[in-house]
Amino acid sequence: MQFTRLLFVLALMLSAVTCVGGANAQNVDDATLRPLVQALAGDNFDETTKAISDLVKTDDPRVSSILNALSAGDLYVAKADKTVFLGKRDGSAYAATDPLTAAKLDPVPRDAAEKIKVNNRLRRDIAAAIGGLTLMSDKPAERRSAAEAILKTRDPESIPLLDQAIAAESDKDIKALMQLARAAAVLSSTAPDDAKIAAIAEVSSGNSRDALGLLTPLQGVDGPVGDAARAAIGSINSKLALWNGIQNIVYGLSLGSVLLLAAIGLAITFGVMGVINMAHGEMVMIGAYTTFVVQQIIRASAPGLFDYSLLIALPAAFLVSGAIGVVIERGIIRFLYGRPLETLLATWGISLVLQQAIRSWFGASNVQVGNPSWMAGSFDLGLLTLTWSRLWIIVFALSVFAVLQLVLKKTMLGLRMRAVTQNRRMASSMGIRTPWVDALTFGLGSGIAGIAGVALSQIDNVSPNLGQGYIIDSFMVVVFGGVGNLWGTLLGAMSLGIANKFLEPFAGAVLGKILVLVLIILFIQKRPRGLFALKGRAIEA
Repeated sequence: MQFTRLLFVLALMLSAVTCVGGANAQNVDDATLRPLVQALAGDNFDETTKAISDLVKTDDPRVSSILNALSAGDLYVAKADKTVFLGKRDGSAYAATDPLTAAKLDPVPRDAAEKIKVNNRLRRDIAAAIGGLTLMSDKPAERRSAAEAILKTRDPESIPLLDQAIAAESDKDIKALMQLARAAAVLSSTAPDDAKIAAIAEVSSGNSRDALGLLTPLQGVDGPVGDAARAAIGSINSKLALWNGIQNIVYGLSLGSVLLLAAIGLAITFGVMGVINMAHGEMVMIGAYTTFVVQQIIRASAPGLFDYSLLIALPAAFLVSGAIGVVIERGIIRFLYGRPLETLLATWGISLVLQQAIRSWFGASNVQVGNPSWMAGSFDLGLLTLTWSRLWIIVFALSVFAVLQLVLKKTMLGLRMRAVTQNRRMASSMGIRTPWVDALTFGLGSGIAGIAGVALSQIDNVSPNLGQGYIIDSFMVVVFGGVGNLWGTLLGAMSLGIANKFLEPFAGAVLGKILVLVLIILFIQKRPRGLFALKGRAIEA
């Protein structure tokens, strides 16, 4: 048994040396290779191990796929003539394929063939063999995959191969992965203590989460190795605690950006008009469905423009939601000013009507809104893995906030809105048509809610109930930040988002929200006008 394993390791080393001399392996003649493939169906596992080592010596590129098939249990041997073939069940027979030429063979009845069996030791040998065949590949993806396979198996017999591959590797990231795999293999070996302590230092300098899995089994070991492992684990836990805090802040900013998008339109309508708009969430939902419609049109007529679908959907969602908002204000809400309870009930009824209208047109099930390529994928920041969609949501929310600030500070509409907010009667006496300011303000708030729906369509399920999940949070943000104050809305949204993310690990998502609500209630008892109260004669009166 030891002789066969030694022979196998020797074969892998010879394979690696051959690969160092030239990465582009050449196919071996089929007549030479076929008997070695047939030998995989040996009478015992030792014979199979020897056949694997003989195949590795050939350095034929087809060996890797054959060994993968063996490990996956896809190699069979015909009982009659001992022919080895790739098999796939097809009714009462196997659809057979030649493992060397990939040519289709005649179907083999299931009772006329048997699977070539492998055990755990043989699987480890196969994984190491495949790693040895690909560690010196000229393709970076194959070298990375080989290093990852050895990192999982942690086979000490792969150390010589890794040493050669590390010496020849030019890619910095792949070389670091190979060094981590080598250190993991050393920790699983009978190497001296000083070698293991050096491996512990190598492991602890890499990805901390992977390092914990490698070092945890060693923390109960006595002696210098155990001491080094325990010290490394303590250092790693401290580093992870710091990165977990950073992660909570980043994820909290992401959640706060979502809350800001959902609440910023409500801050305008509630602050200027004093209207408790329970249909605000449905404006968000309409913006998301507008995105869906835009993407459907693009898919049908101009698929090449799909990556620009969100840019096209933004003005469309603003116009559709804003127009609906103006219609609601002119048709219903303007008759209910000064009657907050009736306004609340009326907007709640409008929300039900809008939800049912969407169900009638698009169905009650979720609709699919795609992600453009520039919002897909993720990137690493230290020990954090952040998605591009999360980052773009933060950027988009802050951009909407900045544009809205410019509108309120630098345009005539913004000037009139601020005048009506501070003193409606004085603004009216100065010639400002307050009813039209109300209509445009309600339309602006609804349009911004529609823009929020475009962003939320990328991170949440688009359904008729989409807006219901954000209406309560939006009111909390507005009240906490200060009614009608956009800077208060920004600070309130980010504060609540970060607080939620720090409370969730200890209290859970639901209890965390309840605790945040309780804290807001206590805060409002002390500051009824929120963080930043608007000042004006009408308010102070």
